[in-house]
Amino acid sequence: MAKVDIKLDAELVVEVMVLAGIGSPQDAVEAAVRDCIARGHRTEARVQTQDVPRREAGAPEQPPQG
Repeated sequence: MAKVDIKLDAELVVEVMVLAGIGSPQDAVEAAVRDCIARGHRTEARVQTQDVPRREAGAPEQPPQG
């Protein structure tokens, strides 16, 4: 797996470490990023689950707007 080096504000990293209860800055930031990604996937799954019954109800799909 490729690695990326970035610079972050120390106070931000310390807050992530405290909130996550993780002693390593690297592990704490990685856990926060993974949590954010997982939350996004859960949101996508929830939206798709809610959208399927609407499409199956026989309502015509609206054309894309924008």
